[in-house]
This record gives sequence, C-alpha cells and structure tokens, in this order.
Amino acid sequence: MSNMEQDRWSRVKGRLRSSVGEDVYSSWFARMDLESVQDESVHLSVPTRFLKSWIQTHYSDKVLSCWQAELPEVNRIDVTVRSPVRCSTPAKEMPAAADGRRDEPRPATERSNGAAPATSNHDALGGSPLDPRLTFASFVVGRSNTLAHAAAKQVAEGRRGDPVMFNPLYIHSGVGLGKTHLLQAVTWAGNAGTERKVLYLTAEKFMYGFVAALKTQTSLAFKEALRGIDVLVIDDLQFLQGKTTQAEFCHTLNALIDAGRQVVVAADRPPADLESLDERVRSRLAGGLVVEMAPLGEDLRLGILRSRVVAARAHHASFDVPQPVLEYLARSITHNGRDLEGAINRLLAHSKLNNQPVTLEMAEHEVRDLIRPSEPKRIKIEDIQRIVARQYNVSRSDLLSSRRTANVVRPRQVAMYLAKTLTLRSLPEIGRRFGGRDHTTVLHAVRKIEGLVSKDTTLSDEVESLKRQLQE
Repeated sequence: MSNMEQDRWSRVKGRLRSSVGEDVYSSWFARMDLESVQDESVHLSVPTRFLKSWIQTHYSDKVLSCWQAELPEVNRIDVTVRSPVRCSTPAKEMPAAADGRRDEPRPATERSNGAAPATSNHDALGGSPLDPRLTFASFVVGRSNTLAHAAAKQVAEGRRGDPVMFNPLYIHSGVGLGKTHLLQAVTWAGNAGTERKVLYLTAEKFMYGFVAALKTQTSLAFKEALRGIDVLVIDDLQFLQGKTTQAEFCHTLNALIDAGRQVVVAADRPPADLESLDERVRSRLAGGLVVEMAPLGEDLRLGILRSRVVAARAHHASFDVPQPVLEYLARSITHNGRDLEGAINRLLAHSKLNNQPVTLEMAEHEVRDLIRPSEPKRIKIEDIQRIVARQYNVSRSDLLSSRRTANVVRPRQVAMYLAKTLTLRSLPEIGRRFGGRDHTTVLHAVRKIEGLVSKDTTLSDEVESLKRQLQE
C-alpha cells in the first residue's frame, strides 16, 4: 500500500470513528484493513466472517459515504475475510470461534451450534457443543415430562414473526431427567431451517464469552450480537456466577423478551430457589412458563431402555435384551435416565466382549452399583412456610414480616428450625428467605426450638407432624 493510500485510509477511519462513535468503531472497525483501491471499488478485509456479515448488513452505507468523502468516484465497498496469517490480533487473544477462518462451508455439526451462517467473533456465540443424538425423535415422552416436551416442541416449531406464547420457557428438574435433551432438541429443530437464529449456550459458556469480550474490549459487539438471536437457549443456569455477568444476562433477557424473541432456560431448581441470582432475574424467569420435569416413572424408564436397545442395534445388529431383563432394570434403576443408558452400555459391552447373551443373572451382576436406595423427597423452604402457616393459622407473609407478636414468633421459629433440619440451605440463605433476617436470628430460632422440643411434648408432636406432612 502506497503512502498516499495509507494517508487516505487513515482519514477514512477518522471520519468513520467520528460518525459512529469510539465504542462502535473499536468493536466493529478496529481490525478492518484496506487491501486495495481499484477503479471505483474499495477492497477491505476483516479477520472473521461474523465481522464481515455484520459490517455489510449494518454499516456498508456508512463506510461507503466515508470513502466517497475522500474519493467521490467510489461506488462499491467489498469486504472479505482475510486468512489467519494476515490477522492483526495475536492468535492467543482470539477466541476459538474467531480464528479468522476463510469462507469455506462449515461442517453440519458446527453450523448447527451457531445461530447464523456466520457465527461470531466471540467463542460464546459459536454455541456450546450439541450431541446429535439429542433430538425430539429420540426423546421418550411419559407422564412426568409431557408438558415440558409439548412446550419445547411448541417453541421449536415457531417461525420468525410469530407471537411468542411462552417467554421465557423455564424447565427444571433433577439430574439426568431430560432437561438438556429437550434444550438441544429445540436447537437442532430450530437450526434445521435457516429462517431463525437459534443459539444453545451453557451458563458456563455464556460467562466465558462475556468475560472474554470484556478482556478484549469487545463487549459492545458481544451484546449486540447476542441480542440479535431469535431463540436463545441457556442450559444449567444454576451455574451462572458473578454480579457483572448476572447483570449482563438480566439485560440480555429483558432485551430479547421485550423484542419478542424466544428465551428457553433449564436449571436444576425453580427460579425462586436460584439464590445466587439477582432477584430481578428470578422474577423475570418466573414470569414465563415454569415447568418441572418429575422423576421418571417405571413405564417411562422401560420406554427409555427399549429406545436405547434399538439405538444400540443400529450398530450391533445381534444385540438383544430379553423383556424380563428390561423390566428388572426399569424396576430397579430409579435414579435418572443416564443410569439407564449406562446399564444398557454395560450389558452391550459384556455381551460383545465375552460373546455371551444377556441374561437376568448377568444384568443383576453388572448393574448392582446403579441400584441406589430411593432418595428422600427434596423439601423446599416455600413448602415449609406454607405448611407451618396453615398449621398455626397465620399467613406466609406474617412469617416473613417483622411482626413480633407471640402468635407469629413461635411459628416463624418452627419454620426456621425445619428449614435448617430438612434442607441443605445455609443459615444466611434461610435468613434471607425469611424476610431478609440475619443468620444469627436463624441460629437463635433453631437453638430455641431444639431446646423446647426436648421438654415440651406438645411442641415435639407438632414438629413431628409437620415433618411427616412435608415428607409425604
């Protein structure tokens, strides 16, 4: 490039910076280089396909007008993606999804992770990995997950511009009951066409993308790109940490919902129990459709086992599991779907490696460590407050209030005692859930009721009755 072209390019960049502002310029144009000026065309390059797509879509007229102020004869701006060798940013600073790949087609699995034909100059917007097995076709529907499946299917079948029915759609359940399967199925279905931009991210990947954008001073580009998604799918929200990251998630959630875009979220507990999240985020999540996926019933477990055997036969045609063995596994392995899949994998490995048919005796030996004692019911603080309030004829708001009358103080102390003994919540967490009280207040209540229960048989009977009600 000649000195004259360099000077002209510097002036064009100065005009562009003045026109769009420093933040927008540094986010979108700081890594744009001049390749050549030929006749009436200017050829520019950027390190990623996403930057090329975004500049062409949103700023092509602005770039052209800045050039025409220097060269009136220019009537065309071409933007290309330069090779990694030409990339002006050191490779170690570039996120994995932004390494300056050329415009060759991406593999189908990679293309499905991102939302648009050009993913992003942020690793997070490349999407978290998707398992090709986790589709609606392979999801086994039963009584415990019918509503969650129907809601997810409704979201997946939506089209751009359609009114959004459930927003956000919030699915919660224990481990291994199908949350991730449903969320990835929504993503696969949405990416089957090109009309909508569907992005699947784990909370960890969202955090990584935002922090990386802050470090590279491209947070504005990250925010704008994220809010251009039609369907944002966030998995394992309970792992979202950090005040700044949570605030950004809250702003993104609000921006997408207010713009009529779809948000789908999964976590291992309902919104009210996500105690590490800001109250505004929990409130917005609870304002959509909240669906719990219950533990798998025996019929559903049997259906899952059969589907896994059919999937295994696609690669091992001679593999067979007799019906009595399937029924034994469905009856004995009650914890989650992953244990069921693990059981089938063990039987397959044993059968193939030892060249033996699957028998009931073999199954009993191979899966003995997967047969766990049934877990006690997970008790929620809201349930404790509701049942204690009903027992003592007060309202739940009384328990959370600052009232100090005797008819409220004792039920409040009993509820705090039960929260400490029947849940895994810490004293500060319990205090916050009881009207923002200090942990020392909770500790005093626990010690008070412990002392009274050992002396007052009437109170002891009441506490035992409350425990039974909560555990039924």
